[in-house]
Amino acid sequence: MPVRIAAEAAGTALLVGIGTGTIVASARLGGIPLVLMAGAWFLAVAIPIRLFIRLSGAHLNPAVTLALAGSGRIAWREVPLYVIGQVGGALLGSGFVLTVLGNLARLGATVPTDGNVLRAFPSELAFTAALVAAVFALSDYGEGRGRWRILLPPSVVALSTYVIGPWTGSSLNPARTLAPALLSGTFTDVWVYLTAVPLGALLVALLWKPRSVDRLDRGPGRAEIST
Repeated sequence: MPVRIAAEAAGTALLVGIGTGTIVASARLGGIPLVLMAGAWFLAVAIPIRLFIRLSGAHLNPAVTLALAGSGRIAWREVPLYVIGQVGGALLGSGFVLTVLGNLARLGATVPTDGNVLRAFPSELAFTAALVAAVFALSDYGEGRGRWRILLPPSVVALSTYVIGPWTGSSLNPARTLAPALLSGTFTDVWVYLTAVPLGALLVALLWKPRSVDRLDRGPGRAEIST
């Protein structure tokens, strides 16, 4: 278990460091095209998944861990330590961004544009549901020939960044929201992300139960931990 938690911490630190680091660097440069920002978030998720999926399952996200437990794919007793690793890693990643790039762009904190929570809430919920569905597809069907399915979660995050990033900052991840919020002191409408994101994850968990497939094709930290 300590190895898994360390992997979650390192992976989430990479995710937050690359993703929010790109936001802060973009602010320094005066902005970059949205498609490049989406590409940066694709890499922010894809790289730690590729590095850590065999060690921890590369959840990298408390909402994903919650959904995996809620659907019976992992045991509930795994959840607290996974979340501690993820939040701790997110704080490390955000702290690195602060140290290297400075406190610009609220360290990439997620805030609804124009305070429009009626648009932000369903947007975060819907794309979190899509992210969890991508994770479940990877969990239930395996990585696929050529390991192409490990690209599903980062693809959803990239699409979310492109579609709802201008509205919400595209969180889909409570740890990714909390770390820059805490370090930059930005708490505007943070409740949206801490409610809509877990709700979207749990909705998919309730509807999509695990199927019986060859567990040898799965990474650890997923359905083989079922009791």
